[in-house]
This record gives sequence, structure tokens and C-alpha cells, in this order.
Amino acid sequence: MQSGHNILSTVFVEHLSMFRADGPDEMKYVGEVEFANGIAAMAASGLYGKTRVAAGIVGYAQLPCGSRVKAVLEAQIAAAPDRFRGIRCTGAWDGAPRIAAAPAPGRYMDAGFRVGFAELAPLGLSFDLPCRYQQLAEVVDLARTFADTTIILNHVGGITGIGAYAGLREEVFADRRKAIADLAQCPNVVVKLGGLSMEYCGFGWHERSLPPSSEELAAATRRYFERIIKLYGTERCMFESNFPVDKVSCSYNVLWNSFKRITETYSTSDKAKLYHDTAARVYRLT
Repeated sequence: MQSGHNILSTVFVEHLSMFRADGPDEMKYVGEVEFANGIAAMAASGLYGKTRVAAGIVGYAQLPCGSRVKAVLEAQIAAAPDRFRGIRCTGAWDGAPRIAAAPAPGRYMDAGFRVGFAELAPLGLSFDLPCRYQQLAEVVDLARTFADTTIILNHVGGITGIGAYAGLREEVFADRRKAIADLAQCPNVVVKLGGLSMEYCGFGWHERSLPPSSEELAAATRRYFERIIKLYGTERCMFESNFPVDKVSCSYNVLWNSFKRITETYSTSDKAKLYHDTAARVYRLT
């Protein structure tokens, strides 16, 4: 974070880690929030520089357990009252095992999940949503049904490029067009621009002897980001590092340089929204 970019603050997003070892199963996820809040307190001391690490915290909860999840959400808020902002409970699924993240298809349409999801907005919480691009129609339905819940679409809506999708980059890019446009009509949806350096996206950078340059990254990813920005506007888009996951392909410094190359001709106002303002507003960072 001190590699040359002006990183003011970061958002911690769940990674199914540091759970409590004891207590009720549904409450064990509070441990990750406690862990993240401890890191945030360390960063807030200023001992490690100006960056406020984990200024916003997104945790995990089993939303499919329905209304019982409310007690878990309240415990997470209590664990980080100044920083807890929302939940990520992935429904990302594909028939290919290397691409699936959720245990089964249809999570975002599941009745039990939606009962749990309904508990978010009354508590002022948002939802970080990972998916694969074939699920975007389900995301549209979820966003329309829960119009009062802020949904943060992760990784530009899921680009797949391995397995059955290898060699079909143009087809995948075209197949996403309508669903991405339909989702843009839901004003409660904002989009994270990033995550394309993950292995399942199929660019193969992680297999190279030398990592890609920022010029290479920008050339390969530009059209995905620019389409989203055109549809959603800069006030509903934010660049994301997706670190440490994207570290498999490139460095933190080079990744942010690639974003800056893509937005080189953007206005000062639009750059401010993409790199700071949208994230600060959506995750309520100070």
C-alpha cells in the first residue's frame, strides 16, 4: 500500500477466515469481523502510515438460514460498530468445479436466502454480490425485489475464460451485454471494476514466467471496464484491487497503474468518483 499510490483507506471483504472456534455455529462468523476490526484499530493508530486499513468491513453470514440471521448481523455490528458495513454470502456458481464458488446453483433465487437478505436493509447493511455472468438475470430479479438494499456487484459481474469457456472470450463478452444493461436499470446496484486477474477469468497471466505490465493489463481489461462505466456512470462504479487474490497475476502497484492508464483521459471529477467518492459513499468511509 506504500508502493507509490495514494491509498487513503481500504475495505475488508470476507474471506471465510478467523472464525470463532467455539460457540453456536451461526455466530462463529463474528470472529472474522472482530479480527478485521482489530487490524483497523492498529491502522487507525497511525503507527503504520496514513492508510486506514479496513476502514469499512464486510463480513459473512449464512443468509439462507432466514430470519435467524438477524441476531448474527446484530452481533457483527456490535463487534465493529464504527466500521461494519455489510455482508458477502456468495452465490457464484457454474457447472464447472473450478469456476463454482457456491455449493449449489440458484442461491440468489432461494426463498430462505431471500428471507435472510431482507434483514440487511433495516439494519443499514449492503450486500457484496459475486456471480458468474450467466447468473446476471437472477441478480436483476434480486435487485428489483429488494430495491431498498444496496447491492455491490463484484468483479464486473463475473468473467469466465477457462474450461468450457476457453477460447470463447468474444462470445462471453457478447453474451453478457443484455443482462449487464438490464442490471444497470436498477439504481440500487453499484459495480466494482476489478477482479479480472483471477485464474478463472482465463487470461493466463498467472502461468507466465514474468507478470504482465500495466500496459498489458490495461489493454486486456479496458473494454470490460469501459462498458460498465458507460452503462452505470462513474457515480455507480469503483475500482477495486481484489488483493490479495489478484496477486496471483500481478503486483498491487502495477494493477493500479493499469487502472490509471485506462482512465488517463477522464475528467478530474470522474476520476475522483472511480477512485474514491463512490467507494467512500457506498461503504460509508470517513
